[in-house]
Amino acid sequence: MELILKEDVENLGFKDDLVSVKNGYGRNYLIPQGLATMATPSAKKVLAETLKQRAHKEKKVVDAAKKTAEALKALELKITAKAGAGDKLFGSVTNGDLAEAIEKEGHTIDKKFISIQGGSVKRTGPYNAQIRLHREVVVDFPFEVVAEQN
Repeated sequence: MELILKEDVENLGFKDDLVSVKNGYGRNYLIPQGLATMATPSAKKVLAETLKQRAHKEKKVVDAAKKTAEALKALELKITAKAGAGDKLFGSVTNGDLAEAIEKEGHTIDKKFISIQGGSVKRTGPYNAQIRLHREVVVDFPFEVVAEQN
């Protein structure tokens, strides 16, 4: 079953992508949730025209995302967290904490676009995260978790 996505769907595609899914997934989940529509020939023509018009606007957005990516690469971030004996943290550092720390540095990024490799951080030390600023612009962002000094 061919569908046109109305919104970004995790592990499937981005808005206005033409995707092929199993009939049950499309009919029972994507279409009733309003996440996709049937890819009829007329819908495909409308999509092609929409994408053509959006290509010019998209270029400006990609350039802005690349500029933000360069600024993030220059950023050296240390997140302080309470730690116990050794290097084990009380609690953990998540993508929400990382988004908050980046926002303090002047860059607003939604936490759902940040993925820390290995999930949440439970020990001090250097870590890496991927930040998706745009579907074409993904930044590897190194950061360090340090113990809070009492």
